[in-house]
Amino acid sequence: MSAAAPRPEPGPPGLGKLWAQRGVRRTVIALPVAFGVLVAASYTATALLNIPSPPILVRLLSTEPSRQGDLFATRTVPASTTPTPLPVRNTRLPGSVPWKGQRIPVAQFLTTTRTNAFLVLRDGRLAHEWYRDGIGPTTRLSSWSAAKSVVSLLVGQAIGAGKLHEEDRLVDLLPQLKTGGDYDAITVRNLLDMTSGVDVPENYDEYYPLTGTARMYLTRDLPGFARDHRGMLYPPGSKGTYRSIDTELLGQVLAKVEGQPLADLLARGIWAPMGAQDSATWNLDHEGGDEKAFCCINATARDYAKVGQLVLDDGQFHGKRIIPHAWIKRIATPAPHQVDGWGYSAQWWHPPGGDGKDFSAIGVYGQYIYVNPATKTVIVKLSDYGDQQDEEETIDALRAIAKAG
Repeated sequence: MSAAAPRPEPGPPGLGKLWAQRGVRRTVIALPVAFGVLVAASYTATALLNIPSPPILVRLLSTEPSRQGDLFATRTVPASTTPTPLPVRNTRLPGSVPWKGQRIPVAQFLTTTRTNAFLVLRDGRLAHEWYRDGIGPTTRLSSWSAAKSVVSLLVGQAIGAGKLHEEDRLVDLLPQLKTGGDYDAITVRNLLDMTSGVDVPENYDEYYPLTGTARMYLTRDLPGFARDHRGMLYPPGSKGTYRSIDTELLGQVLAKVEGQPLADLLARGIWAPMGAQDSATWNLDHEGGDEKAFCCINATARDYAKVGQLVLDDGQFHGKRIIPHAWIKRIATPAPHQVDGWGYSAQWWHPPGGDGKDFSAIGVYGQYIYVNPATKTVIVKLSDYGDQQDEEETIDALRAIAKAG
């Protein structure tokens, strides 16, 4: 029988408890240290990626899309020095609109699609105006991709002035983007009609913000993003695919040929001559940087409505030509290639169905500047709905409202 192992001498009373407390204390100290390391690493990562700091990224996740413009640097588009209020002619809306195989009251349509502002213009007069609680006529709301259609109008002005041509090659205007491959064949026309073939996917997922359009939205260096993303999906002009990078490249071209930032071009070329009532802003990649041409004008619903009315009135305001007639015709005529199954032309959508003559600026999360020439109607709907949710159903409802006038 072997001798029993010596029993350890008991330690001082409470030593085990003390060690346990020290262990807890270590854990309590280690957690904030580990968190601090993670935070420091996240700041380093966002700096290396050239995207906003972690606090801004966190705020983006909790901020409604309509107000995310408040989180980024902006350049101001001043109100017109001769603002022209919209004339008013109140009329009743139809009692209901089509919605997913049934008819629902207009009020239900607005609340179901999380509408913030809803304006109807008939014959150039404000026929109906509605805002949800907390929003009003002077509240600036984000355009999201409806800004693309505004960029189109600025391009039309530059083409009308002979400063730009649809046949111009992108790399002749921005030589730093030359690749020696298919990319070099991209024209202004390709960018306008979303037929460039540039491989930057339309990703809007805020939880996966480092790819595609989401990354472009966050970058603090838009010219650098364009240089870093010159891969191609197909030869330019061979098919249509919705790509925000096409509009971003258009914006960079415009700023180059005009020698001014996009916000200044918008102020001089559209906001002032159309008598905009309120100032707007345009989000930038960083303070003093470049406008996000593919999105993110922040303006009032009334001034968005005036943009739609300007297009409906053949580019004229009170008889004064602002947008060339040829450009309004270009917008109103679908281009040869559809984009993701819808008609498209120079950054304006031609939704399926209807009489084929109506068209719309459309932005993600439910932004619409809808133009119906047959009924002389403009409808602005600004929302916080799903990223591309129920767009065809929404257009059907807007058409019903336009036809009921």
